[in-house]
Amino acid sequence: MLVVTLPERVEHSLLNACQVRGEESLLLAVSGGVDSMVMLEVMVRLSREHGWSLTIAHFNHVLRGAESEADEAFVREVSERLALPLVVDRAEMGGIQGVKGKSVEMAARDARHRFLSRTARERRIRKVVLAHHAGDQAELFLLRLFRGAGSRGMGGMKPLSASPSSRDCDLVRPLLGVSKAEIMGFARVEGVAFREDSSNTDSDILRNRIRNELIPLIERDYSQSFSDTVTRTMDLLSADHDWVGTSARDWIGGGPDRERFEELALAVQREVIRRGLLDLKVNPDFDLIERLRLEPIETIVMVEGGLRIARDERGTLSIRPLPSVTHREEVCEIDLVKGEGDQRFGSGVLQWSVISCEGEAFLKHLDAQSECFDADAVGTRISLRYWLPGDRFQPIGSKGHVKLQDWFTNEKVPVDERRRRVVGESASGALFWVEGMRISDAFKLTKSTKKVLKITWARDVKI
Repeated sequence: MLVVTLPERVEHSLLNACQVRGEESLLLAVSGGVDSMVMLEVMVRLSREHGWSLTIAHFNHVLRGAESEADEAFVREVSERLALPLVVDRAEMGGIQGVKGKSVEMAARDARHRFLSRTARERRIRKVVLAHHAGDQAELFLLRLFRGAGSRGMGGMKPLSASPSSRDCDLVRPLLGVSKAEIMGFARVEGVAFREDSSNTDSDILRNRIRNELIPLIERDYSQSFSDTVTRTMDLLSADHDWVGTSARDWIGGGPDRERFEELALAVQREVIRRGLLDLKVNPDFDLIERLRLEPIETIVMVEGGLRIARDERGTLSIRPLPSVTHREEVCEIDLVKGEGDQRFGSGVLQWSVISCEGEAFLKHLDAQSECFDADAVGTRISLRYWLPGDRFQPIGSKGHVKLQDWFTNEKVPVDERRRRVVGESASGALFWVEGMRISDAFKLTKSTKKVLKITWARDVKI
């Protein structure tokens, strides 16, 4: 049986899947860990035969103090021994840890890719070689599975792909078909020195728990060849998505005689809408894609940020303008001193009563048709009116106030309906009630409540 060595497999991947040509300049991303040091050793050997010009790039994340400094010193020493040019850069701690909306891991990844693409551009190098291996693919597969990714995300990393930081830079991953065990075995047999990264044992990081706990469990109790199975599955999903993407692109660019949107394969419909949302700079989450796909043509769908999007009969998405909103300024004041009564306002009637109680006796007054408030907090006079710009409200259960307009948007209340919503204003001028929605937290009933304001609102016609 012919045994194919690790360098031979890496060579085959470089020349075929990674499309590396003879005498090409390559930038090697070397962290000092075992994966990148084995990659470096193999690339140095292969470069002698293929005439590749190698440059080492090391990015110091400065996140592990003395360890990070030692990693950089180690890579410098290796580059000097190999007589290879070296480019080093480092991140500012605040630049990685202070990025809003991103984990430290993701911010560090982005900073590293920016460094690699910038270095490649400055050195006129087209390809950056990374040391991702089969185990990394398995970790990524599970991470994306937990997050609900589709075939595009589940296809995983490819041997050759564009850098996320620059279209002028390609990333090549010749070790994707190599297991971690093979990398460790090669390092041991060939005497490849490397640095251990202590952060890889940090169980607070989900990726580490998957790597150190979940995958070993799966391989021990369920499938010894799990990583190989995942690699094949990702290859299949990637090929399927490539076909779906090509079909969607061809359909989008087709003429008037193309098939109707409803006649497209389900996966192609979803991809057409996904691309349309990206063109509109809207996050293409699954639920939004499905709403736009399944709702009747020209149905307005509200998305985050207050945008209104609709799909036409050709499958094209567009942002629809907000309808003009004329705010209604009618106001009706109600004196609560007399204890109970009813009041017509607009197309509805408010029935109200003030009830004395102690402790938790107010519970017997609660029912599904009415709303109850602390009468002392509300005051002796209330006003009924319509929503106005600038209104703020504290929904029950919330610690702070929100703009009523933003809350309407989050609750997907249609814009043309908002101006017809009635609100209740307390004697102090604070909103304690919004029609059809939650009461204000500041006016809820508590064990200290002594009087309850109970209201029932009924419209002649629904809004």
